[in-house]
Amino acid sequence: MKRVLIADDEKNMRWVLGQALSAEGYEIVEAASGKEALAVAAEQTPDIILLDYKMPAPDGMEVLRRLRGKAVTVPIIMLTAHGNVQHAVEAMKAGASEYLTKPFDLEEVKLALEKASRLSDLAAEVERLRGELDRDYDLEGIVAAEPRMLEILETVGKVAPTSATVMIYGESGTGKELVARAIHRLSPRASKPFVSISAGALPETLLESELFGYEKGAFTGAMMAKPGRFEMANGGTLFLDEIGDITPAVQVKLLRVLQERQFERLGGTRTIEVDVRVVAATNQDLQQMIADSGFREDLYYRLNVVPITLPPLRQRTDDIPRLVAHFLEKYEAGEKRITQAAMEAMAQYAWPGNVRELENTIERVVILSHGDEIDLADLPAEVRAGAVACTPSGPLYTLPDEGLDLEEVELELVRQALDRSGSSVPKAAKLLGLTTKTLEARMTRFGLARQDG
Repeated sequence: MKRVLIADDEKNMRWVLGQALSAEGYEIVEAASGKEALAVAAEQTPDIILLDYKMPAPDGMEVLRRLRGKAVTVPIIMLTAHGNVQHAVEAMKAGASEYLTKPFDLEEVKLALEKASRLSDLAAEVERLRGELDRDYDLEGIVAAEPRMLEILETVGKVAPTSATVMIYGESGTGKELVARAIHRLSPRASKPFVSISAGALPETLLESELFGYEKGAFTGAMMAKPGRFEMANGGTLFLDEIGDITPAVQVKLLRVLQERQFERLGGTRTIEVDVRVVAATNQDLQQMIADSGFREDLYYRLNVVPITLPPLRQRTDDIPRLVAHFLEKYEAGEKRITQAAMEAMAQYAWPGNVRELENTIERVVILSHGDEIDLADLPAEVRAGAVACTPSGPLYTLPDEGLDLEEVELELVRQALDRSGSSVPKAAKLLGLTTKTLEARMTRFGLARQDG
């Protein structure tokens, strides 16, 4: 149960807010002055504070400054007089999480508290996880707690001890090589080499020589013989990234190695036998490529023995606090902490570059941020845009001059919420500020099928 401090010198206001919020399951404590608010905040340790701007000395702004000066990090929602934007801006700059202007609707207060509670939980989760990154959720460097990822880690644990070929699917930055390395390190081949090569980064002739090696004089500039990646990985694991970019000619030679475990170097006649486990990865639809004659079907079935599909980060938002905590530790953030506003922005951002983009962002802000806080202003502009709070400087959305189709906008937002929540209707409803029943009704209206049972 969250404890809310209502600090307002108007007795009726405290009573109305107290009754409404108690009915929502909050525990209520009250203060009738700035001095009393500071004392109650110190003694009762509230989870959220509703703070009136105009109170007997010290006023709400001074209370806000003193609390933030004492490193009190709980969300503080400032209550200001109607239309006084200057007070609102001043409060936000001083560290208020949000502001409400009087008179306000009780539903506004409930939504503001719900959001503040979510912010508080996110920030607290990051701090808790920084001291609790255990092996149960950190398998060979893969940090996860979201159910779909835990299922993947279970699959990794089952397939690793075998010699089965594994195909890893996923968008760029989802951690395909990390999974491949985990499979190797958990296998009987762990003491042997792990060798990786990205097929998409090399032209056909160079890729072929890199995979299979070459003999002296095989081509101009081949001054001495060189072993290929298959020879280098003998006894261990070869990770073939971007397998969908391999040309048909190289596909034929790769198929032979997988079938016969032997090959010849470029320019050579000696057959070389190898014992190599292959783990491949792609961000492409190989079945569609087969239909388009861009990928060999027989090679596909050789590679696709155990398929693993990694979800994009936008579909595993529950893992973001854990990943943030992991990267804060990795890049030695020390006492730096993520503010609630910054954590909310990161939770809302779609992360098109997935986990790799998140890691790069945390590394950057750890280096460039000042003081002990990583705040919204420290994040890249595109991540800051993920913050959903309306700022005092203007409206959150602007109607285009040409107008818009509100039904289309609503349909697109529902789709995005379902996509970001991994098709979980309760989670999508929370993102949209709706009840589950209301979202289900809108999904029915739009013809969107429920997939999470």
